[in-house]
Amino acid sequence: MEHVDVAVIGGGQSGLATAHALRKQGLAPVILEASGQPAGSWPRYYDSLALFSPAARSSLPGLPFGGDPDRYPHRDEVVSYLLRYAERLDADVRTGMRVQEVRMSDGAFVLTLETGERMTARGIVAASGTFGRPHRPALPGLDDFTGTVLHAAEYCGPEPLAGLGGSPAGGWGRVVVVGAGNSAVQIAAELATHTRVTLAARHPVRFARQRPLGRDLHWWLQRTGLDTLPVGRFLRTPPTQLVIDDGRYRAAVAAGAPDLRPVFSAIDGTKATWTDGAIEEIDTIVLATGYRPDLGYLRPLGALDCDGQPRHREGLSTTHPGLAYVGLEWQRSLSSNSLRGVGRDAARVVRRLVAHLDAR
Repeated sequence: MEHVDVAVIGGGQSGLATAHALRKQGLAPVILEASGQPAGSWPRYYDSLALFSPAARSSLPGLPFGGDPDRYPHRDEVVSYLLRYAERLDADVRTGMRVQEVRMSDGAFVLTLETGERMTARGIVAASGTFGRPHRPALPGLDDFTGTVLHAAEYCGPEPLAGLGGSPAGGWGRVVVVGAGNSAVQIAAELATHTRVTLAARHPVRFARQRPLGRDLHWWLQRTGLDTLPVGRFLRTPPTQLVIDDGRYRAAVAAGAPDLRPVFSAIDGTKATWTDGAIEEIDTIVLATGYRPDLGYLRPLGALDCDGQPRHREGLSTTHPGLAYVGLEWQRSLSSNSLRGVGRDAARVVRRLVAHLDAR
C-alpha cells in the first residue's frame, strides 16, 4: 500500500493552493482530483460566467493571472489559468482519482479510492471546496412539478432550454429561476432576453456596485481589511450574498426582465401559485440555490456533524488532528473560498498542520 506525507483531496483552486503551500514547507503532497483535469468546478459552470473580481486580484500564489489586470476573466480563462498553474506546480497531481472514504488505522489515515486502490497518509487536507454538491432546497410542491427542473450546476446557457416549453417566442416557455444570489440573477437576466422569466427569491435581493467611486469593489474590500477580517468562526450561517452589479442586473430587474417575486407558495402539476394568489403555467424551474461541501468521504471518520458540515476551527479539524480543510465558505473570512483569498488561507492552515505533523 502506498504511503504519502499529505494527501490533498481535490485538485481545483483550493487543492492547488494547498499543494503550493505544502511544497513551500518542504513536503511532497499528492493531489487526488476526481475529474479528468485539475480545474475544480470551473469547467462545469454556465458558459457566460465571469469572475466578479478583476484579474489583478484573482490569482493563486506564485502565478499572476496575466493579461489586462482590470478585466473580469471569463470561465474558460479561469480553467486555462488553473491548468497552467497545475503544470507549473511541483507536486504529484493525479486526476480521475475519486476518494470514496477515509478511515483511521494505527494512527494513519487510510484512503480508499473509487477504483478500489488504497493509500495511507500522515495528514489529509480536504480541499474539495464549497461547490461540490448542488443544494436543492425543499420548496412547496416542487416534488409534484411535472415540468423540467434543473440546478444551476446543470445550466450551460439558454439554448438547451429551447423547445422545453410551448412559447411562440422562441420555444423557451415560461421559466422560473429560484434564488437571490449572483448566479440566480445572472441566469434569470440571460434567459429573460429569450422568454418571460420570474426570479423567485426566498429572501431580498441586495445589489452591490461592481465599481463604486471608480474602483473595483474588491479594491475597497482589501483596502479596508474587510476581505480578510477573520470573522468566519463567529458565523452560525453565512451572510446573505450580495449581487455584484455592473449596471446591467439591477436595471434588468427594475425593467421586469426578469420580474422579481417571492418564491411560489404551491405547485400542482405545472401550475404555480404565487403568494398573491395568482396561478400560472410554468415550463421550467432553474434552482440557482447554491452548493454545499461534498465531504461524504469523511463520514466514516466521524469528522462531520449531523448536517454533513465539517467540524473545524479556521480549517483545522476539531475531531482529528492531522485533518485540515481549505476552501470552505467563510472558513476564516469573506475571501476564503475565492481565487483571491484561498492561497492565504491555505498557507495559514498548512503552517499549523505541518507543525502538528512535525510534533508527532
